[in-house]
Amino acid sequence: MRAHVPTDAENAANRKGRSLLWRWDWEESSAIRSLHGCWALCSGETKFPVSILHVMARWCLARTVTVVSLTVNLSAVAVRYPSCRLLHPLLHPFRELAYSSVPVHWFHFYPVSMLSCYNPNENVHNKAHTSPYPGSKVERSKVPTDKVSWLVEWEDYRPVEYTAASVLAGPTWADPQISAKNFSPRFNEKDGQVERRSLSGLYEVENGRPRNPSGRTGLVGRGLLGRWGPNHAADPIITRWKRDSSGNKIIHPISGKNILQFVAIKRKDCGEWAIPGGMVDPGEKISATLKREFSEEALNSLQKSRAEKEEMEKQMNRLFNQEHFVVYKGYVDDPRNTDNAWIETEAVNYHDEPGETMDNLLLEAGDDAGKVKWVDISEKLKLYANHGNFIKLVAEKWGAHWNEDLVPGCHK
Repeated sequence: MRAHVPTDAENAANRKGRSLLWRWDWEESSAIRSLHGCWALCSGETKFPVSILHVMARWCLARTVTVVSLTVNLSAVAVRYPSCRLLHPLLHPFRELAYSSVPVHWFHFYPVSMLSCYNPNENVHNKAHTSPYPGSKVERSKVPTDKVSWLVEWEDYRPVEYTAASVLAGPTWADPQISAKNFSPRFNEKDGQVERRSLSGLYEVENGRPRNPSGRTGLVGRGLLGRWGPNHAADPIITRWKRDSSGNKIIHPISGKNILQFVAIKRKDCGEWAIPGGMVDPGEKISATLKREFSEEALNSLQKSRAEKEEMEKQMNRLFNQEHFVVYKGYVDDPRNTDNAWIETEAVNYHDEPGETMDNLLLEAGDDAGKVKWVDISEKLKLYANHGNFIKLVAEKWGAHWNEDLVPGCHK
């Protein structure tokens, strides 16, 4: 068989594609719009040879999905599936990013979820349909599963309006009402010290109110949440290996894997066990929030003396300054979510491999925590919101025990 000799037109197209690729600057948001070319190639909006599709898509994936090693033969896929339908879900975030002004360092499309059976968008509104609304007798309007998405027209949708009195009282952590004078929030932007950008990309604003990017919840207003739009939180997941009195790792008798433990708190508001996390203060770095929330809720730092705090700080720095694992960034299925206000979090795992650092820190419940303790990680855990999904990802990361099923595969 004779080898195909590229025509002059094909050579020119290849040179054009490589030139565009080389000129991309990932640090300038204005240049990110050129990523639209990735989508255009697959959707048929631009006619480039398959070889350019291969190079450009691999470049996009390599620079964005740094936690996953992917080997995708895009040429074969393009030949067999001309419309590239299999790649559309993967490339959809690129298209959103191409039209977004959100800096690339803020953008994230759940790379960790690719390593697990957990899909953050699957049944995303479960806890967010909790009724009555937490801390109240307010019943949400019922939202059928097929009506959750805003893409589905629903003229009869009549959500209940509710914002808690504690929020309307005007504490420093809460926004005023949308109708308040001198209140003009800049949604989808960094609004002064308040972060109003979403980890999921751009969200819509309708009649002056931001709209939950994950769909209808049956309730409008802010409920218990202070900010209109995304309310950013941070969840530190502190882990260690379970050990016997001799310091040896304990192996689960059925799975044959080491048992991992994490620090859990029992929430005062609902009585559920959870990761000790909390809201990011205006202007605060995520790393600072993770450390502050853990010390306040799991170590009761707010009630310690100056000397105790200084000693605690030394041990905390050893733990929080080490290499860590970003478990998840994005939308959280939380019972406090509404159509106009929702929780987004960054869950980060700090692992104490030898267990020595945490041995020097006495667990003591404080702030919003009623109790605190080390909990063995397994699929039997029942945790607040979708914290169980985060813990599962951590167990997978460390190859620890999760379930007693000896057949490998995905487990819900």
